[in-house]
Amino acid sequence: MKQTVPFTRDLVLVGGGHTHALVLRSWGMNPLPGVRLTVINPGPTAPYSGMLPGFVAGHYTRDELDIDLVKLARFAGARIIVGKAVAIDPIAKTISVPDRPDIAYDVAVIDVGITSEMPTLAGFAEHGIPAKPLGVFASRWDAYRANATTPKVAVIGGGVAGAELAMAMAYALRDQAPEVSLIDRGEVLDGFNEPTRNRLLAALEELNVSLVEHAEVAEVLPNAVRLTDGTLVPSDFTTGAAGARPHDWVADIGLDLQEGSLVVGPTLQTSDPDVFAVGDCAYLSHDPRPKAGVFAVREAPYLFDNLRARLSDGKMRNYHPQKDYLKLISLGGKEALAEKLGTARRSTLLWKWKNHIDRTFMNQFEKLPQMEPELPLRVAQGVKDALGDTPLCGGCGAKVGRGALQGALKTLPETGRNDIVPLVGDDAALLKTGGALQVFTTDHLSAVTDDPVLMAKITAIHALGDIWAMGADPQAAVLSLTLPRMSADLQQRTVTEVTQTISENLGGAALVGGHTTMGDSMTIGLSLTGLCSADPVTLAGAQVGDVLVLTKPIGSGTILAAEMRRLARGADVLACYKSMTQSNEDFARALKDAHAMTDVTGFGLAGHLAGMCETSGVGATVRLDNVPLLDGALSLAESGVRSSLFPDNRNDTRITAPDTARSALMFDPQTAGGLLAALPRDQAVAITKKFPNVGISIIGEITEGRGVTFS
Repeated sequence: MKQTVPFTRDLVLVGGGHTHALVLRSWGMNPLPGVRLTVINPGPTAPYSGMLPGFVAGHYTRDELDIDLVKLARFAGARIIVGKAVAIDPIAKTISVPDRPDIAYDVAVIDVGITSEMPTLAGFAEHGIPAKPLGVFASRWDAYRANATTPKVAVIGGGVAGAELAMAMAYALRDQAPEVSLIDRGEVLDGFNEPTRNRLLAALEELNVSLVEHAEVAEVLPNAVRLTDGTLVPSDFTTGAAGARPHDWVADIGLDLQEGSLVVGPTLQTSDPDVFAVGDCAYLSHDPRPKAGVFAVREAPYLFDNLRARLSDGKMRNYHPQKDYLKLISLGGKEALAEKLGTARRSTLLWKWKNHIDRTFMNQFEKLPQMEPELPLRVAQGVKDALGDTPLCGGCGAKVGRGALQGALKTLPETGRNDIVPLVGDDAALLKTGGALQVFTTDHLSAVTDDPVLMAKITAIHALGDIWAMGADPQAAVLSLTLPRMSADLQQRTVTEVTQTISENLGGAALVGGHTTMGDSMTIGLSLTGLCSADPVTLAGAQVGDVLVLTKPIGSGTILAAEMRRLARGADVLACYKSMTQSNEDFARALKDAHAMTDVTGFGLAGHLAGMCETSGVGATVRLDNVPLLDGALSLAESGVRSSLFPDNRNDTRITAPDTARSALMFDPQTAGGLLAALPRDQAVAITKKFPNVGISIIGEITEGRGVTFS
C-alpha cells in the first residue's frame, strides 16, 4: 500500500502480553497515521495463560496455546523485533536488545509479565523450571511429557497457580502412575475460604497429588527437592509457581516502583508520561489489584485509546478495575471450579464454559479481519492481469523476470574495453585493476520486513553472494537506501540502524559511502567490490561427473509470500530469517576450488542451475528428496502458496520437473540463498563432513547434455 502520511513518532511495545496482543489487533483495524509501531518479544509467539493448565493436561496443543505475534504484527502494520529487552533508558528514550543497535522510542509500553525464577534457591537455576515466563515452561513440559516413563513431578508453591499446574500434570501423566507433589511453606490454597478450599483439596486428592505443607525448600536436585529438615521429595521435573516477581531489569529503569513493579496511575502511565506499563509487571497505585489476566485484558481498550491520545495530543481515559472477578480454575480433567464473592461450584459444564471463553479469546487472533484495500471499480485494461492472483512479494520475489533483463542487455553494444574480463552469465563483473582482479557487483532488495536492522542484515548477506560465489574477498561497499516518508528524527534513527548493521555484516569489507532517498517503501541496495587472490570461480567450469553442493535450504520465497498473507507460522518465518542472515563466507572458503559456483537467488535453484549448465555446456540431474527445505515451506507449497516471481521462473524450457509441490520449490525465488557449486565428489563429501549441522547437502550431479532434470 502506498504510504501517504509520513512517520513522525515511534511507538514501541515491549513484550507480547495479553494487553499488547489486543492493542495490536485494535491497531490493525484503526491505526494512527504517522506512527511507526514496533513490538519487541523474545520469541515469535505469546502463550495465553488462561489455557496453560489445559495445555499441561493435554487438552490443547502448543499451537492452540500460542498467539502468533508474527502474524499479528503483520496485521497491525508493525515491525516485530525478536529479542529480549534488557534495559530502557528514559532519558535517551532508547530500549536495549542484545546484538542490535538500541531502539529509539517516543512512547513505549512495558508488558513483560513476571517471572517465577528463584535465583536464591540452590539448584533451581540448574534443575528447576519456572512456571513463568510461560513459553519456556511450555516447551520444557512438552519435552518431558513426551519422554517420561516413571514421572516424578514437584511444584513449589501451593497457591492457585501451583495447584492448577499440579492437577494438570497429574492428569496428563495419569496412565504412568506419576508421583506429583505440591510443596508450600504454609498451607496449600490458604487464600480461599474453607468451602472453596475444601473443594479444591478434594480435586487434588482425587488425582493423588501429595501435599507437602509447612515445608521450607533448601535445594533443588536433579531427581529430588531437598527440604530444610532433610526430607527428599522425589522429582525429575521441578517447577516453581511461588514468589512470582518482576524481571530484574525493570527495577533498573529508574521509574517509580512498588515491590519491583512499575507504579502506574489511572491512565496506565508510569512516573515518566512517555512510558506506560500494563499487566502483571504494573502496580495500579490508584486501585491495587492481585495479579490476574482478567485485568490485563480489561486494560487493553484503555491503553489503546491513551496511546493514540499521547501520540496526537488527545484526551486520555481513566482505567478503574472491577472490585471482584469470576475465577475459573481448571481441575486437571475437563472439569472446572468457579468462585466469586466467596461462593464456589465445580462441574464439567464450568470447564466447557471456560473452554468457550478461552477459545473465543484466541479466535480473535486466528481470524483476523481482512483489511487490504480493494481495486477501484474502473482500472485500465491489463491491470488485473499484471497484478496476478497474489500481492507483489518483497526481496527476490519482487525481481523482474529473467527474460526482461537478459533481453535488454543483449541490445547493448560491445564495450571494447580491455580492462573488463568477458564473462557469460555471471551476475558480477570481473575487472582488471592495477594488476589485480576485482569483482564488482550490485544488488538491491525491496523490504521483506519492516525491521531496518533485520532487512540490512539480509541485504548484506544477499549482496555478498556474488562476491563469495566467485571466490573473492569482499573489499568495499556503497549503500543505496530508500526509506518510507518520515520525519527528520526518524530518518536519523533509521539510517543509523541500517548503516551500523550493514557495516557489521560485510564480511570484512568497508562501508565507504552511500546515497539515500525517500519513497513509498523501504529498499536497501549495495554495490560491492571484491579482490580475487586466485583465479575466480565462474559459471563456466562445471564438468561431467561433478556433484552439486547446496549450502542452504530453499523455500524462502514461498515462506515470505505466505507471511505477507498471514499464512505462515511465526516460528517458520523466524527460521527463514535466520537462514537468510546466515553468512556464506565459511562455505565460500571451503568451496574455493570448485569448478563452478553461483549463489541461488531470484531465479530459484532450478534457474540458477540451468544458467550454470548452459554456460558450462553440460546438463544436470537433481534428486528432489536430497534438496533441503526450510521448515514450513513444503506444506505452504502444497497449499498452493507461490511467490509472485514463480510463474516466470517456472516457464523455463531448459528445465524438466514433475508437477508437484516439492518440485515447485525448485523454482522458488530465494533471498540471501545458499551457494550452489559443482566439484568432484570426494571434495564435496569432505566439505559436507566439515559442516555436519548446517544443512550443506549434495543434491545431484553434472551430466552430459544441456538440460536440467529434477526427479
